[in-house]
Amino acid sequence: MRKTNVAAVDVSSLSKWDTVISIFIIGLLFFIFGFVSWVNAILIPYFKIACELNNFQSYLVAFAFYISYFVMSVPSSYLLKSVGFKKGMMIGFWTMAVGAFIFVPAAFSRTYEVFLLGLFTLGSGLAILQTAANPYITVLGPKESAAQRISIMGICNKGAGILAPLLFAAVILRATDGDLFKQLPLMDAAAKSAALDELIRRVIVPYSCVGTVLLCLGLFVRFSPLPEINTEHESEDVALANSGKTSIFQFPHLILGAFGIFLHVGTQVIAIDTIIGYAGSMNIQLLEAKVFPSYTLFVTICGYLLGITTIPRFISQVNALRVCTILGGIFTLLIIYAKGQVIFLGHATDISIWFVVLLGFANSLVWAGMWPLALDGLGRFTKVGASLMIMGLCGNAIMPLFYGYFADLFNLRAAYWVLFPCYVYLIFYAIYGHKLRSWSFKTS
Repeated sequence: MRKTNVAAVDVSSLSKWDTVISIFIIGLLFFIFGFVSWVNAILIPYFKIACELNNFQSYLVAFAFYISYFVMSVPSSYLLKSVGFKKGMMIGFWTMAVGAFIFVPAAFSRTYEVFLLGLFTLGSGLAILQTAANPYITVLGPKESAAQRISIMGICNKGAGILAPLLFAAVILRATDGDLFKQLPLMDAAAKSAALDELIRRVIVPYSCVGTVLLCLGLFVRFSPLPEINTEHESEDVALANSGKTSIFQFPHLILGAFGIFLHVGTQVIAIDTIIGYAGSMNIQLLEAKVFPSYTLFVTICGYLLGITTIPRFISQVNALRVCTILGGIFTLLIIYAKGQVIFLGHATDISIWFVVLLGFANSLVWAGMWPLALDGLGRFTKVGASLMIMGLCGNAIMPLFYGYFADLFNLRAAYWVLFPCYVYLIFYAIYGHKLRSWSFKTS
């Protein structure tokens, strides 16, 4: 593997101003991540109608987008090692731009498989960017407050997530679409095909604009003042601890953490990407239901703000992780068992949907708590370790398919049972799993 000629900087040598600028730029990246990722919440029901899909097929949107993390995460680490972080991120943005432009021929032909290819390409570029950005924010400051910095990034990510479905819906949906969706089953084949063609082609302009913006952002990051970081440096203590290590698989807390990330992101995307469909099961039309992902993301931001103000001053990031994982298990049980009609924020719904919304709060500090715990003490293995953690994001691809399968097999409400074992494992990692430094279990 060719070594990059770009000089890397030890983050301890950065001035306070350089650090602030770097965090600001990374925050912008996380905003872009959020905007591109969480628009899937509206794409899933949109494609379900326009491409005439069942629940399982519609969740292939999430699968195609996030399975790219599994495919691209390790190659991303080698790309970054070869060309440096900044050039690597430029390549990531340009890859995403190609994915956005693929939506144009996909819309003209109304071919779902081509849309999935575009989503896979978008996710591949995002995998490169995530592999670079997460180590940046983890090392730009004391590890004790890493969860606080990641929470700030989370606000950027979820803030974009609140805007994305609403803006996208405003662009592609019309006030008369509620009537159109009711009339579709009654139309003859030719009229229905023409109506669906018109509906799907509404994505052409917004995704053309997104692709152009992504091309420009690639150039911006390449020539920005963002420093190259040195993740190969190890302190004497870390070097001594890692002296006999030859593989990332010798770090149990990392491997268990990567699987935890797999489950966590799966629970997060289920809470956000399924809530419109769940609202639909309560006879809430898409034009009204489109706001529910934003509610979930809003309470996630509330969790981030709480984390920023309390970590590590009032609560450690480990204890915050424990509280959130336990809440996730409790809210899951309430989704399944709590029943009763309520009117809240102008919506007449079953109370269970608001516990789906509250999963956003339970999920808020899990990512922020797990990353510093899983990357702790990796030293020269940090880049590959980060790529393994990013590989765990394929949970976003796999878990919604389980949900969709059980939703078709049973019903949308019962399908939320898939969340409960995920939270049980996350509780295990928060309490015990992150402490493991050896695969050997000693008995007293």
